[in-house]
Amino acid sequence: MTLAIDSHPNTDLGSLMPEWLKGCWQKIAAAEPIDPEDPEAIICRALKFACELHEGQYRASGEPYILHPIEVATILRDLGGGSKAMIVAGFLHDVVEDTEVTVADIEAEFGAEIAALVEGVTKLSKFNFESKTERAAENFRRMFLAMAQDIRVIVVKLADRLHNMRTLEHLPAPKQANIARETMEIFAPLANRLGIGQIKWELEDLSFKYIDKDAYQQMRSLVVENRRNREERLARVRDILRSRIEQLGLTNFEISGRPKHLYGIYQKMQVRQKKYEEIYDVSAIRIIVENKEACYRVLAVVHDCFRPIPGRFKDYIGLPKPNRYQSLHTVVIGPNGRPLEVQIRTWEMHHIAEYGIAAHWKYKETNSSHQATSQEDEKFTWLRQLVEWQRELKDDQEYIDTLKENLFDHEVYVFSPKGDVYCLPRGATAVDFAYRIHTELGNHCAGALVNEFMVPLDRKLQNGDIVTVLRHKNAHPSLDWINFVATSSARHRIRQWYKRSRREENYGRGRSMLEREMGKGGLDSLLKSERMLEVARRCNYHSVDDMLAALGYGEISLNMVVNKLREEQTTQEAAIAIPRLPSAPSANAASPTKSPILGLEGLPYRIAGCCQPLPGEPIIGVVPRGGNRSIAVHKQECENIADFPGDRLIPISWNNRDDVDRPSIYTVDIRVETIDRVGVLKDILARLADEKVNVRHATVDTRPGDTATIELSIDINSRNQYEKLHYKISNMSDIVAVRRINRNDS
Repeated sequence: MTLAIDSHPNTDLGSLMPEWLKGCWQKIAAAEPIDPEDPEAIICRALKFACELHEGQYRASGEPYILHPIEVATILRDLGGGSKAMIVAGFLHDVVEDTEVTVADIEAEFGAEIAALVEGVTKLSKFNFESKTERAAENFRRMFLAMAQDIRVIVVKLADRLHNMRTLEHLPAPKQANIARETMEIFAPLANRLGIGQIKWELEDLSFKYIDKDAYQQMRSLVVENRRNREERLARVRDILRSRIEQLGLTNFEISGRPKHLYGIYQKMQVRQKKYEEIYDVSAIRIIVENKEACYRVLAVVHDCFRPIPGRFKDYIGLPKPNRYQSLHTVVIGPNGRPLEVQIRTWEMHHIAEYGIAAHWKYKETNSSHQATSQEDEKFTWLRQLVEWQRELKDDQEYIDTLKENLFDHEVYVFSPKGDVYCLPRGATAVDFAYRIHTELGNHCAGALVNEFMVPLDRKLQNGDIVTVLRHKNAHPSLDWINFVATSSARHRIRQWYKRSRREENYGRGRSMLEREMGKGGLDSLLKSERMLEVARRCNYHSVDDMLAALGYGEISLNMVVNKLREEQTTQEAAIAIPRLPSAPSANAASPTKSPILGLEGLPYRIAGCCQPLPGEPIIGVVPRGGNRSIAVHKQECENIADFPGDRLIPISWNNRDDVDRPSIYTVDIRVETIDRVGVLKDILARLADEKVNVRHATVDTRPGDTATIELSIDINSRNQYEKLHYKISNMSDIVAVRRINRNDS
């Protein structure tokens, strides 16, 4: 590709280049050849490539667009990851979206590794996390799948977001607020979870600036006003500690004082409901030493010089945070009588605290596929868990709740009897602990010991608790557990157990329904056939038994199973005899009638109240005794059909013509079996309202310790609307079963 860089109007790009790129820029501007043996050759090639592609493009600020990818690459370089692939991806992260260059072009120019990174970042840029729950959940799922494939993708995206936040003042105010909220809710927690404190703090402060401008300015003014007194206090503390640490014989150490970032101080004021003057840890002393042993020796010096406050010491060296942060934190009474936080860590720990996962990158700089070491894999256990939950948690809101629960950093550390450490969200119980270890341990939890004392299962765990789960083979989850467990994963597994525990009952019901439709003869051999297994797969089930259980608790309809079986029979031209009802009249374009039901033209009829068939469902007519009553229209699978002799059944079908004058609504009765909790009926009604479905009648029957049954009479305009509604309600996290009610027809 030939490069021809025209100078941007009124812009000297050379003067805007960061120091580390000036050598490359001079070669590019002078059209000097790039030596392929030069270690920085790929950086220069990427800069040259990006400059040409973004030529003539400008940002909202009026600056040349190329300055944005240059700043992103600079942020990635400063993170200390040492990965040239990431830096190059920083230069190229927008070219696929903003130019005509394709991923294949990038692969040809820079190799498969860099092309994959650019493609991953391009996909992330299209996600919208402010949309409705379903779309936001899908975007989350795709984002974490991309992260699991190559974690560097999200690091490049974080650098991109950071520079966009630094230049947000050039966008309209509404857009500023939207981007800031998204950054605060998604990207700052992600940076924290990856341990990149440097990016996390800056993203939070920049978001705070646009989300609540008044509070931001107030916090900034307070910090500036108190700067002189704060710096004087910190200087006295530094002098005292430096003298005492030198007496230990330590030489390679650093003591610094720093104010905490504005949003962190603001959060503490809100949570503790205190004024700025009452918040003692608005600044901290940080001591960095050579090794772990020196950390604890310095801690002794700090506690000898200043009186420690009981209960305010945290050992994150012995118990690192999930994002691998390590440090000793202690709060002492300073020389002015005010509390002061002191942090003690090694140089390596400090590097990890600032740069997170980028500080310990173990990817090799080759064009082959990159696999992390087993040690590296351990850092991403939380990420693999999120990807695994994607397969289990079908309810969108539950998935988002689980996601936020795992992104935000509010946790307690507890121990197993063997001394293994487990990190759980604050408010977690022994049941959460049991399910974190293994699903079967949770399902058979009969009690718990905390610090060797028997405790109620709903007791909230505290830091340092030693938890022993008492297991019994006959124990099983209680529905009450859902009301106190703190983790979405535990709630999901309790509900799953409850559904599975009714599996045999549901399987028997589903088999009976199929038997009534098809007759007993040959059913056993049919259920074991490859044809029926293919029907199950087409209904999205792994086995025929799973499909029959789903049929039994109303997740799928009998009509769906039978229709797919008939389609499979036609496709394979099988010889199996499937009982069929008499052929109904067909509705074709040449049909002259506008009657809603073909076969009943001019005859009085009524929709049977027992099965309440909807347009599109196979139907049959039942002729009444005597001649004065209307013909009843039933579903072909209606249980009551068996009560009528064959001479009273007539073949009919819905008229599918567009100009048919049919009723606009059909009343359907459904029964919802759900785990009893406060607000479940409201949530169901909300989904009905979303589909603009009118509810004629609703009853709720609750049984303590058991499921609740909700019966609803609703107005539906088509079979498609019902199936969509059935799917939405069935996939709510607390729902056990949804089915149409087959009442006795009077």
